[in-house]
Amino acid sequence: MNVSNAGFHGVFPYLVSPVDSTGEVRADVLAQLCRELIKAGVHGLTPLGSTGEFAYLSWPQRRRIVEIAVEAAAGSVPVVAGVASTTIADAVSQAREFERIGCSGILAILEAYFPLTDEGVFSYFEAVAKAVSLPIVLYTNPNFQRSDLSLAVIDRLSRVDNIRYIKDASVNTGRLLSIISRVEGRLDVFAASAHIPTCVMLIGGVGWMAGPACVAPRQSVELYDACRRGDWVAAMERQRPLWALNQAFARYNLAACIKGALELQGYAVGAPLPPQAPLPPEGVEEVKQALAAIGALQPAGR
Repeated sequence: MNVSNAGFHGVFPYLVSPVDSTGEVRADVLAQLCRELIKAGVHGLTPLGSTGEFAYLSWPQRRRIVEIAVEAAAGSVPVVAGVASTTIADAVSQAREFERIGCSGILAILEAYFPLTDEGVFSYFEAVAKAVSLPIVLYTNPNFQRSDLSLAVIDRLSRVDNIRYIKDASVNTGRLLSIISRVEGRLDVFAASAHIPTCVMLIGGVGWMAGPACVAPRQSVELYDACRRGDWVAAMERQRPLWALNQAFARYNLAACIKGALELQGYAVGAPLPPQAPLPPEGVEEVKQALAAIGALQPAGR
């Protein structure tokens, strides 16, 4: 089943990248996680997002992670793989390979060491889009990116045929509303969990791409379904405990939190990649309590 032509919407967990001490990707663990997330009702999978520690992975590791996700999904949900680089040539190469592997879309991420002009930012994303036939999701996160996407650049990029979505992690819902108004329907907007997804759905978003959905997929899907029904009272009842989980994650390294939570749920995903530190004991306890509060100490399907 080819899902690449379907519109993306709903809950897309940012997958972790389970890598052992020798650098090998733990294929069985990642495949199991993917299958159980799908069983829990998620609408897509996103390997190599921020939670996937893309900045700490080699190209062979990145490629293998995407390959496993595509194989595990088996066409049942779209796989939107993260492409991140400091150079256009490398980003284009990654995108083309992920299209060849069978991804349904590309999450385009710009890494930068030196600051870039708006023209440089535009050229990077335009080149990735033109290199493939897949729909492109623009990723913007000013907390971690040296060169962000301005509203003017987003407007220009929204006019490139296969740039169809934007995932904005600026934690500024007002900025999202500005983007929605500026692009006039040319881009659909995905939120980060830090935006409080219910609010983003209320102003016109189509879903969220976020690491916490890895450990609370069923609860995230229930929240999305309530939003789609327009049952905002029920949505906020589900949003509040999920926001408490997000707050616990915000106090520590994100990958350490998600991996630590998955370990508590029985997935042997390991620690975050060095030099990142694993969760300290007090963090493990805090995450454990947050998971218990939303009924998520057991993984989906178990």
